[in-house]
Amino acid sequence: MNHCRHCYGTLKAITTTPVVRLFLLFAILFSNELQAQDDAAELAKKLANPIASLISVPFQNNSDFGIGDVKGTRNTLNIQPVVPISLTPKLNLITRVIVPMITQYNITGAGESQSGVSDAVLSGFLGPSESKNGLTWGAGPVLLLPIGSKAFTGDKFGIGPTAVALKQTSSGWTYGALVNQIWTVGGEESNPDISQMFLQPFFVHNWKSGAGLGGNFEWTVNWTANTSVLWFNPVLSGVTALGTQKVQLAIGPRFNLDAPHGAKADWGIRSVIIFLFPK
Repeated sequence: MNHCRHCYGTLKAITTTPVVRLFLLFAILFSNELQAQDDAAELAKKLANPIASLISVPFQNNSDFGIGDVKGTRNTLNIQPVVPISLTPKLNLITRVIVPMITQYNITGAGESQSGVSDAVLSGFLGPSESKNGLTWGAGPVLLLPIGSKAFTGDKFGIGPTAVALKQTSSGWTYGALVNQIWTVGGEESNPDISQMFLQPFFVHNWKSGAGLGGNFEWTVNWTANTSVLWFNPVLSGVTALGTQKVQLAIGPRFNLDAPHGAKADWGIRSVIIFLFPK
């Protein structure tokens, strides 16, 4: 009976997260006419660039199912605001923080559930304010901040380099890659040190309507444990307006191509809403 109550609680948590709401909101893409297609196309182009000079607040929700031997579930809501800072007329600093909020069931053991905030990652990309021949790049530091709750923190501060480079074409294509590497610099001594790389190749084609189709690979390598996790995330996206608020909506499946033994998911869903604040 307790097991059933846990199942109901987990199902309720998942269905009341932004996943279901975003399914409903996504329908707006097909029922709302944009006031200006050119504006939508320009916003979509900027959003395809992780270091564009555009203030945005993305809420990225990942629901993953069939994890491990007992077929656990995990819902991760990544809150990841992006704020550009103009340092000089030719140099920008793009800051981005990612704060994951996690709810999971049957991951650490049958009938067990946890929820809370995970450790945050803060990145800063220094780069030219204008692209040249469609090429854009940025590089800087990345910080691991141990703000997570007990179930989801490594209790370690980390630091390392991060960089991104991409190409945008006149035909609507954007492709590039983002990478970072984090090493432990302090924290709880009894916990394992961290040496972790994250690599994210990405591609997307945007149309003049603001709609887009693309995807990315997310490869995380734990050098200390000699393990890796690889996801492929294809998405369909579109720019629209909720009243006067410009937003991008995106949705697509998730495919877990690699994971440590007993931690691989059968399938997943990614849904995203990004609140846009153009100048």
